[in-house]
Amino acid sequence: MLCVIQTVNDVAMLTRFFSLVAFSLFMASQALAVELIMVEQKGCHYCQKWLAEIGPIYPKTPEGAFAPLRLVNIADGPPADVHFARKPVFTPTFILVDEGKEIGRIEGYPGEDFFWGLLEMMLRAKTSYVKPDGAAASN
Repeated sequence: MLCVIQTVNDVAMLTRFFSLVAFSLFMASQALAVELIMVEQKGCHYCQKWLAEIGPIYPKTPEGAFAPLRLVNIADGPPADVHFARKPVFTPTFILVDEGKEIGRIEGYPGEDFFWGLLEMMLRAKTSYVKPDGAAASN
């Protein structure tokens, strides 16, 4: 009897373990599928302004959860795992990437109020993004 109980417990534990692993892999693949790349450069006033006004709260927003931020210096070119449709000229440039390919961009930083609206429009037009019900406006 004790042997049967132990076997049932082992099977239940293994089932939970593999379910957790599968769920974690699924979430990781979803989180990495879409990202927002901010192309910046040293001395860029508008980059600094964005980092001060939006940077601290961006990861806590629905947009930030859907499209995590990656900072890239304009002098370094695109990351090895990303293809930009065209070379960024201005900083900041916000490039929306899905599975390593550019699908949209915002050039410049038009201020906090305009940024959130432009970002949400781009996310809705180019991805499966839907703002969660009851989510407050990010701005």
